[in-house]
Amino acid sequence: MRFKNLDLNLLVAMDLLLAERNVSRAADKMNITQSAMSNALARLRSYFDDPLLTPVGRGLELTPRAESMRHSVRDIIVRVEAAVSTDVHFDPSQTARQFSILLSDYSMTVLMPKVLALAELERSRAQFQLLPQMERPEKAIERGEADLVIAPKAFISDEHPSETLFEDGFVCAAWKDGRYGKAPLTKEQYLEAGHIRMMPPERGVSYDMKSLEERGIARRIEVTCYSFAAMPHLIVGTDRLATIHGLLAAQIAPSLPIVCHEVPLPMVPLQQCLQWHQYKSQDPGILWLRRLIQKAARMIDL
Repeated sequence: MRFKNLDLNLLVAMDLLLAERNVSRAADKMNITQSAMSNALARLRSYFDDPLLTPVGRGLELTPRAESMRHSVRDIIVRVEAAVSTDVHFDPSQTARQFSILLSDYSMTVLMPKVLALAELERSRAQFQLLPQMERPEKAIERGEADLVIAPKAFISDEHPSETLFEDGFVCAAWKDGRYGKAPLTKEQYLEAGHIRMMPPERGVSYDMKSLEERGIARRIEVTCYSFAAMPHLIVGTDRLATIHGLLAAQIAPSLPIVCHEVPLPMVPLQQCLQWHQYKSQDPGILWLRRLIQKAARMIDL
């Protein structure tokens, strides 16, 4: 099929080439030979009268023309995928569909077990791919890499629909036999102590860090890790503190020799939200999964 003399089949190849910036990887993802992908690139270059990908060092970089088209081409592909993959009648007990959800290990710990249990009650045969959080989660749904994003409201994009699932506060965890194991914890002690913090992928900012930094509060960070759930374990045997979500602390603290203090500084509660691509708002499968996640959120013992 052609549009203004462009073979629309080439758009899929173009999308992969601009994303991968590598002919071999793009060919692998499209399940065609490298020579076929090279031929597609040559045809695209001829049509747009632009190299699109140019050698820089040992790799390929996008030309300004290619960069200007990259998001538009991806948007077209996502629209088509949303149209052709939508089930008119979605039956969770019969589906073979895989849903990809972008979320932190915090949400994976406090929310997803309930979601999966509810899916099991409905005899769902759906598959779930749980993906690690990223700095700009909306990009994953725009690129079609994730169906849903679960993230704090502060990190949710205004470009796509979303809804609040639940709120959670924060506590400060300390080793019960350490320097800060006795209550109450003062602001001065909190600021003088060494801290453990979670460093999100791509060196982003976690919600607790964002909340404190917006108030000009700087902690003395001695350890960074990539897991919220690991933080309470890492303070045992030390005098370090870990500022963690209240729901996470409620699940983990009983199994560890730690105590949880009130954070002696003002912190705005976290609003955990669910977001999806605007093109998938009426997708029956996405509607089913959203309902399941909403129900699981209401089951959380806040």
